[in-house]
Amino acid sequence: MTRLTPLHPADLQAGLAAGHYRIVDVRERDEFARVHIADAISLPLSGWDRAPFDPASGRQPVFMCRSGARTAGACDRLAARVSGDAFVLEGGLDAWLRAGLPVVRDRKAPIELMRQVQIAAGTLILLGVLLGWIVAPIWFGLAAFVGAGLVFAGVTGFCGMARLLLHAPWNRRPAV
Repeated sequence: MTRLTPLHPADLQAGLAAGHYRIVDVRERDEFARVHIADAISLPLSGWDRAPFDPASGRQPVFMCRSGARTAGACDRLAARVSGDAFVLEGGLDAWLRAGLPVVRDRKAPIELMRQVQIAAGTLILLGVLLGWIVAPIWFGLAAFVGAGLVFAGVTGFCGMARLLLHAPWNRRPAV
């Protein structure tokens, strides 16, 4: 079975310039849309087993995520689809950025959906607690409701708040 070899950002950049590597970004599409390394392909882990995968012929795949944690956790799944040498960007996009290497940014793209959920849930919980102390204890129920929703999302994989946020105006794609 193929093993994923860690690759330092500077080594990846040199290999990209020489045409040796093809970057496979396993972050979700909304994360990729906001910032990614030029010429990377987006193949999110959430659909990895169903997605066709064929890095450009003659180039070795380099898998990457935001920090390296997702690729580390999915090494076996990623390596199973590769015959030959394959690599993982050590430290992910965060390390690439720390090294001062170039990226493609779309500041008009909305922030990642999970960050939106974290912001909304955290705000609602904080609001429920503050209103519970200041106005009436019944407001603690708001914090409890959102907390229960987060537990439900973690257990089932279904996040109702994420589904709602997908329909927010800032998350809608303009008609082409």
